[in-house]
Amino acid sequence: MIDLERAVSLLRNAQDIEILSHHFPDGDTLGCAAALCHALHLLGKRARCTCADPVSEKYSFLFEEIEKQDFPAQFVVSVDVADIKLLGPVLAAKHAGNIDLCIDHHGSHQIFAKESYVDSTAAAACEIIYEVICRLGVVPDQVIAQAVYTGITTDTGCFRYTNVTARTHEIAAQVIRTGIDAADINRQMFETKTRARLEMERSVLDSIEFYFDSRCAVMQISRAMIDASGADEGDLDGLSAIPRQIEGVLVGVTMRERKIGGYKVSLRTLPQVNAAKICAEFGGGGHIAAAGCTIEEDFESAREKILKVIGKVLETM
Repeated sequence: MIDLERAVSLLRNAQDIEILSHHFPDGDTLGCAAALCHALHLLGKRARCTCADPVSEKYSFLFEEIEKQDFPAQFVVSVDVADIKLLGPVLAAKHAGNIDLCIDHHGSHQIFAKESYVDSTAAAACEIIYEVICRLGVVPDQVIAQAVYTGITTDTGCFRYTNVTARTHEIAAQVIRTGIDAADINRQMFETKTRARLEMERSVLDSIEFYFDSRCAVMQISRAMIDASGADEGDLDGLSAIPRQIEGVLVGVTMRERKIGGYKVSLRTLPQVNAAKICAEFGGGGHIAAAGCTIEEDFESAREKILKVIGKVLETM
């Protein structure tokens, strides 16, 4: 592990930089990529953003004013990526062993880059990226500000989650001072829904089942649901928060069927249950209250396996 100054120095001295986001991209990984890419352009460097999955319409505004550049990468940095597997199989195989720098905020981070800076006290990786940009000598403009704010607000549930700190609010205040419309970003992220999103919410709500005296709720997102609704990645973003919102539920489980088989499992928990520890049983990780893993089984088998681990935790409470 390296310190922040070393991470900044590596970027300051780097040229032709490729920035990697995790697959199933959310506002934090995309906000990090957009903010850092634009800052590097302002420094006169060539930089581009790469993700295994397309950027959904919901987040497309982050990249509208960022110049697209094509070049052979000499330096590769990943942002908000806790494990190389989270790049997706194609990018993970392509970049195995050649990622120069990783910037992340997950406490369960698995070392895969040549150099890694991980600050698990940051509510969002965009908090770290903001500090990196400022230490690079770049004065954040509105392009950087809206990207950083988007990452922070989406990874904190609009500042509602327990990961929020005073620093979170301080950085948010600093980027708001650039003149961005924070209220509009929050509206787009949390209050504006496509017809496909509404169809998905109706379907997933019908799928919820309760276990362990209703202290655990399991929600399914099948490929059939996605196909029927016409939903894209942006429409699916945030669905995993639904099970935990139910009164009395300590562990909310969302099981999303993958195109290549198996299930992406997302856990959202109340403070008394460590989501990252549960997901670690399946090679995953994340944060105490939000974590994920992949189980290469059919739905029934995958559900049985995750419930077995959750049951052992809940029976001690």
